Amino acid sequence: MSVKVSDVIEAIEQLAPLAWQEEWDNAGVQVGDISQPLTGIVLCVDVTEEVLDTAIAKGYNLIVAHHPLLFHPLHTIQGQTYIERCVIKACKHDIVVYAAHTNLDNAPGGVNFRLAQKIGLGDVRVLDVKKGILAPGGEKVGLGVVGNLPQPLVPEQFMENLHALFGRQSIPYAPGTGNPVSSIAVCGGSGASLRQAAIDAGADVLLTGEARYNDYLDVAGKLMLVTLGHFETELCTIEIFYEAIRKKFITFEPHIVCVNSNPVKYI
Repeated sequence: MSVKVSDVIEAIEQLAPLAWQEEWDNAGVQVGDISQPLTGIVLCVDVTEEVLDTAIAKGYNLIVAHHPLLFHPLHTIQGQTYIERCVIKACKHDIVVYAAHTNLDNAPGGVNFRLAQKIGLGDVRVLDVKKGILAPGGEKVGLGVVGNLPQPLVPEQFMENLHALFGRQSIPYAPGTGNPVSSIAVCGGSGASLRQAAIDAGADVLLTGEARYNDYLDVAGKLMLVTLGHFETELCTIEIFYEAIRKKFITFEPHIVCVNSNPVKYI
């Protein structure tokens, strides 16, 4: 029996149901007919023209991304923006574009749990719980997590570990108290709004992707705020997508490709 695009989407939504996304979000099918037979999958964080070109070149008809291509209504589609051009290409080549965004952020085993695993946290729990919602296994659902390092580290050693784990030459941060750190709050992407929740949870550090200037000032002397980069903290979504798909479709591996779509470059 052939695999349909909808079968892959179902596998992803078993991990991260659309009902778990934030009210402002637009996760789910962005473009295309999900009833068509699947020819291949491109995994990415952001949908760009390069991502579409990769799918077209390979003859693949499903793109699974973390960030939705469409957040706001399109009043015209003339190819004047990269979003319009991506929609045109997707429609022209019968490519389905799908996004799992804040539903994957909020999911147990999603973005933030994966980040916590990468930095070696134990006793990991949800930081900002969505009330009235539980995963099928009874796990809490919500934004951000908090957990503990195996042993306390001085801030300098903690930062050195992050450099090695994420391959960053420089990482912006607010020093916090300067004391050894043990309890770490984590939120991929733009998670600085959780700084008070992190403080209330007793965290020594809030590790996220990006923050505003005043966010660093707000936590001065109270919380070490570390910003690794938006893309860098969400690159793990590709791993999560890949594992969810491979778990259900064991023989489909040769037809999955990953594209680095980070728009930010460093020199």
